[in-house]
Amino acid sequence: MPAQLTTQHRGPALPSSRRPGGRRAAVLATALVALVAPALSACGGDSAAAGGGATLKWTSSYFPTHWDPVVGGSGAQFRELALTYASLTRTDETGKAVPDLAKSWEYNKKGDEITFHLRPRLKFSDGQPVDAAAVKAAIERAQKQKNSALFGDLTSIKSVDAEGLDAVLHLTQVDYQIPQLLGERVLQIASPKAAKNPAKLDQNPVGAGPFTVTQLVPGTKAVLKKNPDYWDAKNIHIDNVELTSAPDASTVVSGLQTGVYNFADLDPSQASAAKKAGLDVFVQPGFNASNLSLNINKAPFDNDKLVDAVRYAINRQEFVDKLTFGYGEVTDQPFPKGYVAYDPKSEAEYPYDPAKSKKLLSEAGYKAGAIKLDLVIPADDPQAEIVQSQLAKVGITVTIKVDKNWATPFFAKNLTFSLYGTTGRDSALQTLTAHFGPHGPLNLSSPYEPAGFEAAVAKVRQTPLDAPDYATVLQAATRAGLQSKALVFTYSQPNLIAKSKAISDLPKNPAHIDWTGVTISSGN
Repeated sequence: MPAQLTTQHRGPALPSSRRPGGRRAAVLATALVALVAPALSACGGDSAAAGGGATLKWTSSYFPTHWDPVVGGSGAQFRELALTYASLTRTDETGKAVPDLAKSWEYNKKGDEITFHLRPRLKFSDGQPVDAAAVKAAIERAQKQKNSALFGDLTSIKSVDAEGLDAVLHLTQVDYQIPQLLGERVLQIASPKAAKNPAKLDQNPVGAGPFTVTQLVPGTKAVLKKNPDYWDAKNIHIDNVELTSAPDASTVVSGLQTGVYNFADLDPSQASAAKKAGLDVFVQPGFNASNLSLNINKAPFDNDKLVDAVRYAINRQEFVDKLTFGYGEVTDQPFPKGYVAYDPKSEAEYPYDPAKSKKLLSEAGYKAGAIKLDLVIPADDPQAEIVQSQLAKVGITVTIKVDKNWATPFFAKNLTFSLYGTTGRDSALQTLTAHFGPHGPLNLSSPYEPAGFEAAVAKVRQTPLDAPDYATVLQAATRAGLQSKALVFTYSQPNLIAKSKAISDLPKNPAHIDWTGVTISSGN
């Protein structure tokens, strides 16, 4: 079983993670990452609560640009989409897959077939049954729909047989990661009837989650009510949800103070003000990690010594000190300490050493000032300025270029130098392959992969999650991935949230916002 995640934050500050755009809009680029979380308040003057009941007024920096989960992908917006969609599995506070729409599952002896047993008598909000046929339709749509952001995550699934409430997944290879993979992030299941018109579904979501959408203003606001047919409705104590797109970070605290909102993701710069205002400020565990993305298929990063010079030029602590207001931490890999995939043997492999960086630069055949790089990012980002300053100190000149259409050349692997940030995945192996695999969307140097990575990944797939050596095998894959010359991880920023104290504590499921068991008292 995966080791328990520490309650510390461990999320990268994704500078552009708050900006829409790209296939994984919410996680793109690397700016300040704050995970959105709902807040409930049943204050007497609440317009949404006029009809009675507890109302969550959640303002989100990740308000969905798409409500079709196949298009939305597995970026940070999945947290909002989880209000209306459910999945086969979800993760608990240890990061382990546990039942959701599926009550149980089992593999065949070989490990290349898995059967999910769905809960009986479930239905989508349009009245259609939640059955194996719906699971089959969801997987096939995610694999085949032209604008799907998920097809690359489902390559292990060859075909699906629907047998009543049993969905039998035939795999292309032995892969024990499937229960982790098909959780809330990657396979939120929509009604097959509604999904026949994906464009309509994108503006009128129909799922089997804890809430149903009653009003949707694209990009601005969604109003939802509790779904009495949700399989765990007895543990959902919120009656109404008002989800809005977050305003400027500087106005969120005042909105929380006045009751306009009762739950919000919080920029670290506002944490002190939120605490002084008497709000509940807390860190939701996460997998966030920011990085420099290098394309080793293009000069000058086709020179290994230059890549190492960049590695040693990066002072991770400066990112933490200047951008996280005491909430972040340095990181050199895409997992938090204490998590099963974190590799202690790889810690601090490339420490800050500007003298060594300069020496490597010289050995690479470059004089100080000879290298001039364009750092292409989607929007103004303080991380870029730190990178620019640090590389200047070792003799590398960086020009920051903002391209609002950055996602297109980034995912086409046409950029030479950029920034990115991840919010992680429920499957640790998926996080690794996304960053270091030859077809990984976050690998700017595709089809490059570090030596030994493919074999290490295959061994992880072949190892059951409850095997005694699972952690050792997974950490070896992390170690192999971190030999990649394409990524330099820098720092993590927490999933920082502020809420009214009328809202009870949330489950500390890493990277998720889970409303199970959460209550809202009648006063602030």
